[in-house]
Amino acid sequence: MRILTEIPDDDVEKLDALAKRQGKSRAAEIRDAIKLHLVHNADNNDWIQRGRGFWKDRTDIGDGLEYQRAIREDRTPYDEL
Repeated sequence: MRILTEIPDDDVEKLDALAKRQGKSRAAEIRDAIKLHLVHNADNNDWIQRGRGFWKDRTDIGDGLEYQRAIREDRTPYDEL
């Protein structure tokens, strides 16, 4: 599909310079930029599900809650402030 859009001249110059350094066409750089934009702005949390429980069997890292409590032992409790 072809899409027409207006891009400021200075952005086109930067895009052309980037495309030349990468050895790609302007169109290829635009397609890559759109893909990257869509990936970064997707409402897709699959990566969270894939990583869930990844370290559950690790015994060398300890319990995160215990660690937090240990490093905060020397602090004044909030209700005592």
